[in-house]
Amino acid sequence: MDLHRPDWPLPDGVHACFTGRHGGVSLPPYDSLNLGDHVGDAPDAVISNRTAVQRALSGIERIQWLKQVHGTVVLDADVSHGGEAIESEAPVADASTSQQLGTACAVMTADCLPVLFCNSEGTRVAAAHAGWRGLADGILLETLKAFDDVSQVSAYLCPAIGPKAFEVGPDVRDAFASAPEECFKQGRGDRWFADLFGLARWQLEGAGVAQVYGGGVCTYEQSEDYFSYRRDGVTGRQVSLIWIHA
Repeated sequence: MDLHRPDWPLPDGVHACFTGRHGGVSLPPYDSLNLGDHVGDAPDAVISNRTAVQRALSGIERIQWLKQVHGTVVLDADVSHGGEAIESEAPVADASTSQQLGTACAVMTADCLPVLFCNSEGTRVAAAHAGWRGLADGILLETLKAFDDVSQVSAYLCPAIGPKAFEVGPDVRDAFASAPEECFKQGRGDRWFADLFGLARWQLEGAGVAQVYGGGVCTYEQSEDYFSYRRDGVTGRQVSLIWIHA
């Protein structure tokens, strides 16, 4: 199964993972490890894939799936909201956080940026879904509010669309008016190429997060490895997860 462990020094007992697109049962164009239940794939295939991922990762008792809407709601996954059973209707949120053993915080993506968080003691974890709109509206900063001391938090930037492929309009550039110039490269006409990894790193470091890892793996360019909505349109979703081992 296509499971990737991030190169990220985590405290004992904390585990993180993000999936690629191989090793599942979904048929084209969702081939094959699609974890998204909202993209038109056969429900039985999604359930099979989700079950297989959970079984392959030790120390997870349940995964908190979310219905992501590019917003800024951060869910407390330690309170029952539904969605922990894969047949259930998941709660609406774009991030979740947990202190509970065995509860995995998870976000699905296919170009948007998944960001995983952990404090230095390994007592709280979080996962956030950051498309450009959620990033501009503050989803990462809202997620950090779950932690007592931001200076003791580290973050990992999982695969997302890279700066050579993410062409955007002036509305996106305007949404990050105070961002460093290197986060945007001029394209043709009024178009820009945006660096989601750079924008996230700028926000996190500005908020006091001293250690930001990952970034740079482009879902659009690596067509054999990852789903990309911008590249393929109808496609699957990968998942990024973090949990405290039960």
